[in-house]
Amino acid sequence: MKLDTILKQGRRILPLLTVLGLVSAAPAYSADGLGAYALKDAKIVRVSGAPIEKGVVVVRDGLIEAVGENVTIPADAWVIDCKGLTVYPGMIDAFSTLGIASAASSGSAAAAGGRRGGAAATPAAAAAAAAAAAEPVARGPEDRPSNESYAKAIDSVSATDSRIESFRNGGFLSAATFPAGKIFNGNGSLINLAGEKPGNMVIADSIGQSIVIVARGFGMSRGYPNSLMGYIAYVRQMYLDAERYKQAQAIYAKNPTGLQRPAYDRTLEGLLASPRMLLPAVRATEIERMVTFAKELKQPVVIYGAHEAYKEADFLKKANVPVIVSLKWPTKTPDGDPTAVEALRTLELRDKAPSSPAALAKAGVKFAFYADGLATPKEVLAAVKKSVDSGLSPADAIRALTLTPAEIYGVSDRLGSIDKGKIANLVIAEGDIFAPATKLKYVFVDGTKFEVPEAPAAGRGFGRGASGPGANDFQGDKQ
Repeated sequence: MKLDTILKQGRRILPLLTVLGLVSAAPAYSADGLGAYALKDAKIVRVSGAPIEKGVVVVRDGLIEAVGENVTIPADAWVIDCKGLTVYPGMIDAFSTLGIASAASSGSAAAAGGRRGGAAATPAAAAAAAAAAAEPVARGPEDRPSNESYAKAIDSVSATDSRIESFRNGGFLSAATFPAGKIFNGNGSLINLAGEKPGNMVIADSIGQSIVIVARGFGMSRGYPNSLMGYIAYVRQMYLDAERYKQAQAIYAKNPTGLQRPAYDRTLEGLLASPRMLLPAVRATEIERMVTFAKELKQPVVIYGAHEAYKEADFLKKANVPVIVSLKWPTKTPDGDPTAVEALRTLELRDKAPSSPAALAKAGVKFAFYADGLATPKEVLAAVKKSVDSGLSPADAIRALTLTPAEIYGVSDRLGSIDKGKIANLVIAEGDIFAPATKLKYVFVDGTKFEVPEAPAAGRGFGRGASGPGANDFQGDKQ
């Protein structure tokens, strides 16, 4: 009899036995059965420490109760024989729109790569252009064009987003999800990919302000901003305004007598509520520009995209700036002119972009991965494997999918590794997670067990997928 069948029958029978006095009390249940599990005789990839070749993980009430080689299995725990299986922490997509169904319908984010003048805009730029076109013409930063800095991703999350199950079945159990389609998109939220309602999914409701910077107007010339200089000036002005607003509020709070109270400004409140800003940068010059820009604004920053980070690893280390690397490696445009002569710089980026994670790891830079529109978990792991083949160690690759994104967003005390007291987000696999033939047997999200289907249906999109912003949110002169 299958474990799930036993659990369901037990749920019905135990209360009756309790009433009859045949047992003292019915144990607590989780969503799919009893509240305690013991994963026995598993190889445990803790990430925070050396792997345990044969050990036990005890899960109770959504948390990891114990982990180690000589753990006593509780009498009330349901034991899952994991001999020959490997337990990993749940993987995290570090920059996505998972759970925000409205962001899944506008096309996938474009891959990084060279582009000039009249080349087509990426979906990210097209989404921003469409949003701007629907707004009144802006004459300057005071009009706050394309700005929803006050938005919070969790307020738009739906537990029924069809992508969630596909992600979960692929071992991605958490996501840093962000609104999309604006210049100032709003505060992202870190969520678990299971729960009956969004409130049950939240790990952290505000993790950073997602900002899009586009070098050219791409149809946004109806008003301000419509150039790279305009975008930079707009973002700078917003943060200058936020600082003055903060100072005015503090002065009034300290001694309001005789002072006119400052007007409430939800746009500036949204910026002040963001613990960090996320800025796009693909090329080396963009990385330097965005890091310097964030320093000028005195804001903690995370760079995303970063395909040319192999040139800037030492600079990023010195600046102490974390990076989220797009896994949508640059490729030749499928419908491009096959006779066209491509620039050497474009060919170099295409060849060396997958080596950026190894360069970042060698320099000691904190970095994580995001799917950036790849269609399935299998494609995402294949892209990570490409970075492993380009010099990244498997251990660093696993860390970039688990503990490091948790560190970047300030939740490593509860997520990202297999340690006592952390949230029980676990992946149980038949073999190495990067091996093409590896199958996932179970996943646990918040301690709730899900059995992975033999052949999970393909998802409607992965990562930021059809979300708008991606590796090319900074679209400068790529040649």
